[in-house]
Amino acid sequence: MTIQLGQTAPDFVQESTQGPIHFHSWLGSSWGILFSHPKDFTPVCTTELGAVARLAPEWAKRNTKVLGLSVDELKDHAGWEADIAETQGSSVDFPILADADRKVATLYGMIHPEADPKVTVRSVFIIDPDKKVRLTLTYPPSAGRNFDEILRVLDSLQLTDRQKVTTPADWHLGDDVIIAPSVSNEQAQKLFPQGWKTLKPYLRLVKLS
Repeated sequence: MTIQLGQTAPDFVQESTQGPIHFHSWLGSSWGILFSHPKDFTPVCTTELGAVARLAPEWAKRNTKVLGLSVDELKDHAGWEADIAETQGSSVDFPILADADRKVATLYGMIHPEADPKVTVRSVFIIDPDKKVRLTLTYPPSAGRNFDEILRVLDSLQLTDRQKVTTPADWHLGDDVIIAPSVSNEQAQKLFPQGWKTLKPYLRLVKLS
């Protein structure tokens, strides 16, 4: 199954390190990050789970819940969490799905037979409060994920949902944004009374107050 942007994220019930997760109910009115790992006790993923744990205040500021996934069982997750706390200096405070039957991995297209049919690829999904998929990423086994980039995209999505703007390359919160092309200059005068800089008729930069 291929997950498309704008599609409703498949719902599921699966065991986790914090009890059964009924995904849509668990998300509630929050944003969500679902990210998968090939298996427990893998070196790159160990650093990633530590990084996500250290970012707990940032997820909270953005009304975002994070949910890991591995195809190993709960007993393995417990040992792995201990290793993560020891080596990364942060305890995992979010649930990790024990997807031993690969139910969730199959729903989200995380099994790539040409890679390894027994384990999941390293995918990331950002899901909004309406349960719509807003971002998908798949990383190679050798490169650790950049969670600063995932936060950056989350900031962009949340901002552009609230205002009629888009964000340019390498944008970070506080930088100038682009007035959406669908907004006429007359509408822009009402929405952005602080004024804007026109580089081209289709490229208008504005600093949000």
